Amino acid sequence: MASADTIAAIATAPGRGGVGVVRISGSGVRDLMQGVLGKSVEPRTASLRGFLDREGRPMDSGIALYFQGPHSYTGEDVLELQGHGGQVVLGMLLERCLELGARLAEPGEFTQRAFLNDKIDLAQAESVADLIDASTRSAARCAMRSLQGEFSKRIRELVDALIELRMLVEATLDFPEEEIDFLEERDAAGKLQAIRSRLDRVLDAACQGSLMRSGIHVVLAGQPNVGKSSLLNRLSGDEIAIVTDIPGTTRDAIRQSLEIEGIPVHVVDTAGLRESEDPVEKMGMAKAREAMEKSDLILYLADSAKGLDIEDGKILQSLPELPVVIVYNKIDLSGEPPGIRKDGSVCLSAKSGEGMPFLGKRLLEFFSLHEIGENQFIARARHVSALREAAECLARADAAAQPEMLAEDLRQAQTALSRITGEFTPDDLLGEIFSRFCIGK
Repeated sequence: MASADTIAAIATAPGRGGVGVVRISGSGVRDLMQGVLGKSVEPRTASLRGFLDREGRPMDSGIALYFQGPHSYTGEDVLELQGHGGQVVLGMLLERCLELGARLAEPGEFTQRAFLNDKIDLAQAESVADLIDASTRSAARCAMRSLQGEFSKRIRELVDALIELRMLVEATLDFPEEEIDFLEERDAAGKLQAIRSRLDRVLDAACQGSLMRSGIHVVLAGQPNVGKSSLLNRLSGDEIAIVTDIPGTTRDAIRQSLEIEGIPVHVVDTAGLRESEDPVEKMGMAKAREAMEKSDLILYLADSAKGLDIEDGKILQSLPELPVVIVYNKIDLSGEPPGIRKDGSVCLSAKSGEGMPFLGKRLLEFFSLHEIGENQFIARARHVSALREAAECLARADAAAQPEMLAEDLRQAQTALSRITGEFTPDDLLGEIFSRFCIGK
């Protein structure tokens, strides 16, 4: 890709800081360098320079780093100006770059150019944003593995295997008069089964990687005074919710993001559900039901000593059609041992912390997740969708009665997988992906 223009942007976050970075990329970098620095600098060498305005007066001083294309992040000439982190100073420096012919970069345009110049594939490009947005350490590590190509490597291995199998099928179609059955001799059926098994493993990891990125949305529900706020405090490790013996203390939905067994979990503590004439409490219960509609799972708390009573039954019947896991709290008072019952409910004490590991284990089981391994990568919903589409194509291929149908199903599977790395990607999808990046990246 030969870019026709030069882009510039502030690459550091808004606000006051010790260091601020303005990044420039494109064909006009060397001319711009002369205007800002007064002279060129050596590639890949940190140089202390004054940053000059149009009259040649210093606006700031700092480090200039020049990366000559194609040996740069974008594959083009790139200049990074690292000055002081004040917004006024950075704004003046960016304005000077625009005066010298650069234009303001669009969101994600630096990474988009890296993708278009074959420096990274599309899955790696998306992992840049995922690394920035990671909400837990596990998610950040998984995003880094994707950026390093762990996910892309698995996709390319699948594509290579599909290409080999397609060659056998195409040979049968091209030479139908041959006596030798290429498909049977080369064990095409066995190769297809091996690809399907490998794809299933990648799909399983991608589903977990998708949850690593977006997290699980959980709502705590139940009658008043069953310990929802205590459980939220125990999960977060902080007193973020008020806990009293007075029923109806929680009126508004309290949201907290935390990490359970390495998985980001977004927990909402809601008002206790009961009949009430208090207008404020009614509003709280309405918000509780609204939060449930947007969740992946409802953790319904009950008193372990009392069990589920008639009122609990009414509330459970009125809940949205969402998965529900029953949590029996206050085992420190009832004397019931901690653990997971045969019906899948969890027994614990939010007050003492006893049995809390079983809640994490139950969540992993419920979402068919496993502990984060060294090869786990981050993934997006579109990656999971493409993998499922490829799996469907291979299932059809396995049942195909004619070689022509087999060949077409294999081709469609390869196309679906290639969309993940960007080999076959519509331009409108690229625009949507990179528009969600921050400016300067």
